[in-house]
Amino acid sequence: MNTDPRPTPAFTIPAAAATEWAVPAHWKAVDFISDLHLGDDTPHTFEAWKSHLQHTPADAVVILGDWFEMWVGDDLRTQGLAAQCVEVLAQVSQHRTVAFMIGNRDFLIGADMLAACHLKGLDDPTVMVGFGERVLITHGDALCLSDTAYQQFRAMVRNPAWQKQALSLPQAERVRIGAQMRHQSEQKKDGRSAPADWADVDFPAAVAWLEAARSATMIHGHTHRPGTETMAPGYVRHVLSDWDLDHAPFRAEVLRWSAAGLHRVAAAVSPA
Repeated sequence: MNTDPRPTPAFTIPAAAATEWAVPAHWKAVDFISDLHLGDDTPHTFEAWKSHLQHTPADAVVILGDWFEMWVGDDLRTQGLAAQCVEVLAQVSQHRTVAFMIGNRDFLIGADMLAACHLKGLDDPTVMVGFGERVLITHGDALCLSDTAYQQFRAMVRNPAWQKQALSLPQAERVRIGAQMRHQSEQKKDGRSAPADWADVDFPAAVAWLEAARSATMIHGHTHRPGTETMAPGYVRHVLSDWDLDHAPFRAEVLRWSAAGLHRVAAAVSPA
């Protein structure tokens, strides 16, 4: 039975086959974060992300998409903020696992960036198996079916042929196009008062993914509406917070998974 009060979307997708990732038995905790939207104008958010990676007690940190506000090719990984991120992760990866799933802003991150950062790349969706549970993780944008214009755009830019052509453009042209796309996205958001007005995950589609994955719990980002919600009897989603310590209201929340369950905690900071 459809328990979602929202109208049935015009855009539909089949239930996704999720890749499985078994959590090592010795791990005590896993942190989930997403939607950091790092850029040159978010230095404090970058420092908070860096501090959390360095000081969290978790064995792994999983970034569920939109790590960067804009990514136009791995060949830019040696420049600016991207180079700083590579440096941070080269150090952090010696002590804990850091995994990454692409989002709607950084879908062009590829194998070269993952290798430079020693990141574990994750398929969307992925089922994490650990602490006696099966948890389905996804960025979340693929399930926002009511936003048909975005779903059409997503299908286009995730096409390998489109990506190959886009990445063949000169760096300066890619940066220009990326900045233009970002501006258009910001204009679209300005026409809506808050994340509550943005497209949300379609509950029946999300439950279909969970049923196919033999999971009762979904973790996703993308919507910027942190909280825990029952989507249907026996099926729960945990929505991650976006991060922003450069523009009020400030936020930097982490969802931590352990044998005790899923709990929201503040980002770790450097010891005084």
